[in-house]
Amino acid sequence: MQPTDIPMSDEMLDLIAQRFRLLADPMRLKILHQLQSGEKSVTELVERTGASQPNVSKHLSTLKTHNLVKRRQEGNMAFFSIAAPFVFDVCNTVCDSMRSELEQRSNLLGG
Repeated sequence: MQPTDIPMSDEMLDLIAQRFRLLADPMRLKILHQLQSGEKSVTELVERTGASQPNVSKHLSTLKTHNLVKRRQEGNMAFFSIAAPFVFDVCNTVCDSMRSELEQRSNLLGG
């Protein structure tokens, strides 16, 4: 977070914490990562994540409820895509930080 002079209400902080909790689940991150390259059906997401259909559907429902993904119906097939591209900015920031930290640890250990 960047320093700011704008006060944050408890309600806003709760909403921010809720968004981070959504991203704290490895399966949700795996699903979002798969959707980064474009729209996918539930079947495709099941195949690509290795998770069960009920598990993928549960996480997609949660992501949709919180407006991170959107759903498109075509016949009896449901397709999902990213509704909030900012999520990848957050993920990239965390990933870059993790890479840097691992690099520093490796250098300290002589690797």
